[in-house]
Amino acid sequence: MARHILSKDKYEYDVFLSHASEDKDEVARPLAIALQKHGLRVWYDEFELRIGDNLVAKLNAGISTSRFGILVLSKAFFAKQWTIHELNMLENLWVSEDRILFPVWHKITVEELSSYRAWLAIIIGLSTDTYEIKEIADEICEVIIKYDPQDLATKGHED
Repeated sequence: MARHILSKDKYEYDVFLSHASEDKDEVARPLAIALQKHGLRVWYDEFELRIGDNLVAKLNAGISTSRFGILVLSKAFFAKQWTIHELNMLENLWVSEDRILFPVWHKITVEELSSYRAWLAIIIGLSTDTYEIKEIADEICEVIIKYDPQDLATKGHED
């Protein structure tokens, strides 16, 4: 089942997984592994960062070369400089290039989310309170497999 979902010519990774270190054991690592089992190329810090790496350069390159972004949103996520940097970059690509973001809500309510970034509350996400990690990975993979960028570009220019 290890097949690459997207063309490697344009993107090195299918998804960039952004998370706070506090959410690594419970959500991020199991999600990254589950997505890899689906054949996705996942940019996840434990898979990509090595001693001596320039953290900012690696994060920026990972985000830029990933087709989709996954945000593990929690109170810890919004308390970190690095995750806010990642969020800002992903937000920019969401607006400027129509990149799709997959919010995963972890121990956070819609009201709390809205107080941090109201625009994130309008994107349908999955909560770890309701869904198991495997179910979240399955749903993300299903959306990615059905996604057709050519179809989206055509629909956007029919007017």
